[in-house]
Formats: sequence, structure tokens, C-alpha cells
Amino acid sequence: MDKEAEKELLSIEGMIEKIIYQNDENGYTVCELATPSDELFVLVGSMPYLCEGESISALGDWVTHPSFGKQFKVEYYEKQLPATANMILKYLSSGAIKGIGPSTAKKIVAQYGDETLDVLENHPEWLADIPGISARKARDIGETFRTQFGMRSVMLFCANYFSPAVSMKVFRKWGVGAVDIIKENPYMLCGNISGIGFDKADSIARDLGMRENSPERIAAGISFVLSYNMNQNGHCYLPQEKLIPAAVTLLGCSAEDAEDELARQVMLRNFRSAQIGGRTCIYLREAFEAERYICTKMDALELTDHLSDTDNLNFLIQKAELENGLHYETLQKKAIMEAVKNSVFILTGGPGTGKTTVVRAILRIFECMGLGIALATPTGRAAKRLSEASGMEAKTIHRMLEMDYKTDEGSSFRRDENYLLDEDVIIIDEASMIDLYLMEALLRAIRPGTRLIMIGDANQLPPVGAGSVFKDILTSERFSSVELTHIFRQAQESLIVTNAHTVNRGEHIDLTKKDGDFFYLPSESDEHTAKIIATLCKTRLPRAYGTTVYDGIQVITPSRKGQNGTEMLNHALQSAINPAEYGKKEKKFQEQIYREGDKVMQTRNNYDIAWKKNGIEGFGIYNGDIGIIRAIDLVGQTFTIDFDGRIAEYDFSLLEELELAYAITVHKSQGSEYPIVVIPLYRYTPKLLTRNLFYTAITRAQQMVILVGQGDVAHMMTDNNRQTKRYTGLGYFMTQYD
Repeated sequence: MDKEAEKELLSIEGMIEKIIYQNDENGYTVCELATPSDELFVLVGSMPYLCEGESISALGDWVTHPSFGKQFKVEYYEKQLPATANMILKYLSSGAIKGIGPSTAKKIVAQYGDETLDVLENHPEWLADIPGISARKARDIGETFRTQFGMRSVMLFCANYFSPAVSMKVFRKWGVGAVDIIKENPYMLCGNISGIGFDKADSIARDLGMRENSPERIAAGISFVLSYNMNQNGHCYLPQEKLIPAAVTLLGCSAEDAEDELARQVMLRNFRSAQIGGRTCIYLREAFEAERYICTKMDALELTDHLSDTDNLNFLIQKAELENGLHYETLQKKAIMEAVKNSVFILTGGPGTGKTTVVRAILRIFECMGLGIALATPTGRAAKRLSEASGMEAKTIHRMLEMDYKTDEGSSFRRDENYLLDEDVIIIDEASMIDLYLMEALLRAIRPGTRLIMIGDANQLPPVGAGSVFKDILTSERFSSVELTHIFRQAQESLIVTNAHTVNRGEHIDLTKKDGDFFYLPSESDEHTAKIIATLCKTRLPRAYGTTVYDGIQVITPSRKGQNGTEMLNHALQSAINPAEYGKKEKKFQEQIYREGDKVMQTRNNYDIAWKKNGIEGFGIYNGDIGIIRAIDLVGQTFTIDFDGRIAEYDFSLLEELELAYAITVHKSQGSEYPIVVIPLYRYTPKLLTRNLFYTAITRAQQMVILVGQGDVAHMMTDNNRQTKRYTGLGYFMTQYD
């Protein structure tokens, strides 16, 4: 613990009389503490595995709860082992040690007195001498005691560096040996424990006296540079000539030391090296293996011959046309035929080009052929939209693969090589959103001989996660694909569709048109733009169209920063739409206030969050999921959030994974559509004000787009055809197969 912080905190000690509330997941506890002077106080804070009868000393400060009065908020605490036979008896009688109740506690303390705890820790087999305690039970009691007090030593060590919640993750990962593992190599923390980055592990290493040029530090630094660029920039690898200087800057070591350690780690296969385009490219092992697996599995899928299924295909297409009362355009008909003939097929095209019509036809034909079909998308909103458009149930890819819940060990899918999907045809919509690891997981679960059909828009932004899977597969030209280009008459009547295609062609849209479903509202300044957007969302649009920010209006902006970035706009929109009110509970986290009734977004995949919907229980809230805070429990320290009917309980420790969602970035809007989309136009870095970002934002709207701000920014974005570079090897590896 920081010594300066320790000086500012008050101390209290005593024995735990009563546990009022305890959250097993994060250790948050409300309890009554009896001091040596027999005063009784309420303590609150993260105090994992605390039991009645235990003595503790705690550091913290006095706070006043609006409903429960004066409380001592614990920042740090230590358990103190009971020293006398009477104190030990009270402690053991409380049920603190599994297998020891009041009766057994009396027998043990009567036998060993003040030495009882030493016996439990070092000679538990002696307990078998007491009537009623078998040798097996004695071993179990000893194991429980050692685990519990091993946890105590871990928590005490970690208290110098982490919050109790993070310390619990460390203990659950490595158990009683955690301290030894950390002391041997503290950089194990940043690769294994969520919430601990390289900087924190590096500071611990310094405290422990580890050398700055130690192999462990350099290897961890290189790994951090690769991980950071994967998570923040989507790169699957880095060229060695870029990786080494970045590692040297981070670590302050010599380039020679960094190159030597990199070579050693490549030899150990912790990192992987590949020659791509004449460059030496360095991967994290998992990313390299994912790219290679995707190549080999898709190559294997493609080998299956389905030509025998096409004998009566023309008849089936004509039948589908008659049933649907339409005539398929030439490219649509070609797409249908290619989807049936090939094991792997990619369908791409912009809005209004009839992708959904092709999907309906494909579904009807496969049903006539008696094939089992699965529809899936990367996001819940996209799955809901696909279900409505196709008339058939669509799931998220995570749900289709049956995400398996694991506490601190990460996550996995039940569907894999050992438990393959049963369907004959897998159709994936919004495939441009699929990142590297999700694609790998999907392919691992697909049976050989299964048809895989991927549908997406190659002109949209790349996925939030690593890689550019859809684009790489498409541009490799390894698999059959059709791009739909004809805009149908009904779609031509929509300015959303025609303007999207206009932008995609690099042409300026006409901002003077005031009719239809696409409007431009000029603004004299960024500050004025924010005020117009707040008025639109609070009053004008709800009054005119009967929809609100909770069920139809979404502000989508290029950036987080700036006067019209998500941070500023969310503050303005929250103040306008969901201001503070008497009786409305709120919680401040860092610089953000969250209130009951706020619209929020999950900002990372969390496969461990439990939810309930219509009596069905499940796990997993994913990056980009939007919900509404229904309740805030300040005592239990939880939020209750409604994600389109999935009711999830969030512990306060998860608040770092949430942000307000009245306004979201274009990247976060991928895979979703909204009835009304409001887009601010303001000057910002050219890196973000790009054509494909503008195109993606426009295509998120179903019924209306409203541009607000400086009109010339729309033209600047259209002219800026800058493509964000992602280092991926998938397309290259696919061209290496015969």
C-alpha cells in the first residue's frame, strides 16, 4: 500500500460480530465490528472471505450513507489470527472453517487449546485422534484451513499493489502459490490477470528488485507491444522493424537486447515469425495459430463437391420467384446458384442491392433440399434484424457456439472440434464485423462438408477486434463470391441508400435536399451543434415521430474526443434527457456519473456476466451491447441493467466496462441499425474523418439520417479515402494454398 495514502487513512480494529451482506464474486462486504471498547460499528468495503468471529485491523475513513447513516469505508484490511483458546473457539464455532461446527470446535480446542491453529495448519492429521473426526475429514479440514490462510497471505501481499477485487482474481488463478509465482516473475500478472497491465507488473518488478534488462521484462514488454497493437489498432502482427523500436522506447533497453530476447522467444515458439511481403513479421502465438487455422479449415471446407445438388436448381429458383412474387436480377440469380454449388461462398454489396432477397431465396431452396440451416450474426441487434428479415430464428455467433462460462480462466465455446454444429448450412450475416478469434472459433465448430455462406459489406469499417477477416477472405479470391451492385427501384427512393452509394463512389451528396429521409441542419459552431442534437433527441424527434433515445434515436459520431465526441455529447444528452432528480439513485465512477434510467453500452466482451430473459438464464454481455440502467443498489453495490430484455446484474467493479450510450462512436455502431441516426459534422483528425467511416454511419439508419454541423465536413470525409492499415497475414496465407 502507498505509504502516503496510508498516512491519510484512519484505522480501526476489532472482531466481526455479524456479516450483514457479502458478495462472493468481488468480496464486497457489509458487517458489524465490535471494538475492544465494546463499541459496534458498521464496516463496508471489499473484504473477501471474511467470517464472523474473525479479528481484523482495517484502514479507511468514515462516510455517511443517505439511508444507513455512519459507516466505516474500508480501503485496506488485515485478518488477525485469534490468539487465545476462547477466541479460537468463537472463531471456529462461527463456521469459518468448512467441516468444523460448534460441537467439533469445542472438541478440538479442548484438546489443543492455544495451539489449535498451529495444529490445523501444520499437523491436521492429529485431528483424527479426536472422536468423531476421521482421517479423511482431518485432511479436508487441514486443506481448507491452509487454503483459507494461504489466501490471507496472498491478499496481504497483493494489498500493496491491487484492490481486493483484483487480489481475489490473483488468488483464484494461482491459489496459495500466487506469491511465489509473482516473486519469481511478476510479468506473469499482465498476461494472465485481467485488469493488470504491463505498467503495474513493471512497478511490482522494480519493488522486487528485478533488473531492467532482465529477459522476463524484455519478453513481457515485447508481448505488451504486440497485444496493445492488436487490441487498439487491430494488428495481427507487427513487422520486426517496427516492433523493435517500439519495445526499446517502452523498455529503455538496447535494440540488441530486444532483438536477442525476441529471437529467443521465437525459438521457444512463444512468439511466431513469418515472412510476408519480404518482411519479417512477428505474431503472438495465438494470433499466428488462428490465422493458419482459418486458412487450413476453409481450404478443407472448399474441397467438398456440391455440384450434384444443382441438377434442378433452375427449377427451385423459379419456384422461389413465384412464391415470393418477384424476379431475381442477374447478379442475384448468380449469387443464389453460387451459394448452392459451393461449400464456401461470400456475398457482398451495399444497401438496397438485394442481399436480404438473396438470403430468403437461399433459405427456401435449402429447405426444399431438406438441409439443416443455422443463421447467425456477430451481434444481438443484427441477429434480431436478420430474424425479422428472413422469418427464421437467427442467433449471435456466441450463442450458436454455446459460450461456456468460466470464472477467471477466460471463456470458451462448447461447440468445437469435439462437439460440432449439426447444421448442413451455416449463414453468417454482417460478416465484416467478425474478428480473428471469433472466426477461428466458428470454423472449429463447423463439420467437414458443411456449406459456409458469409454476407457483408466490404466497404464498411473493419471489425472492432483484431484482423480484417471478411475483407482478407474476399480479396484473396480463393473462394466463390458475388458483389451485388444494382440498386433496386424501391431503394432508389430512399436518400439514405442513394447518398450512401454516392459517398462510397467518392461523390459529394446534395445537402440542400430537405425532403425524404435524409436531412442536413447547419450549425454555426461545434457548441451550437451539441445544443441542436440535445434538442432533437429530447424534444423535436420524440414529438414528431414518437420515438426516443431508448427505442429508436441514436447519435453516432466519429470520435470519443472533441466538442461533438461521445464524451462531451453524452454529458450534454444525459443532462437534457436524464437529469438528476430527488429519489433517482446515481453512482459516480471516475469522472462519470451513472443514474437510474441512463442508456449505457458494454465496451468489451465479458463472457462471465450472468443474465436472465423470460425465465431463460445465460452468460455473456458483449462489446457494443446497449442497455438501460433499471436500478442502482448502493448497499449491495450493483447495477441492474436491461439489455433488450436480458436482465443483468453488474457489480460496481465492472463499471470500467460501461460507458454512456446516448452517443456512440461509428466503430461501436457496427452491426446495428437504428430507426433514426443523428450524425454530428465537425472538424477532427483526418485519421477518423474518412469515407468508409461516413458510409458506415449513414448505413446504420433504417428510416432517417440527420446530419448536424458543418456541411463541408461531409465533403471532406467523402474525399478522404484513407484506409486504416491493419497488419494481417490471412490474405497472404490463403494465396499460398494450391
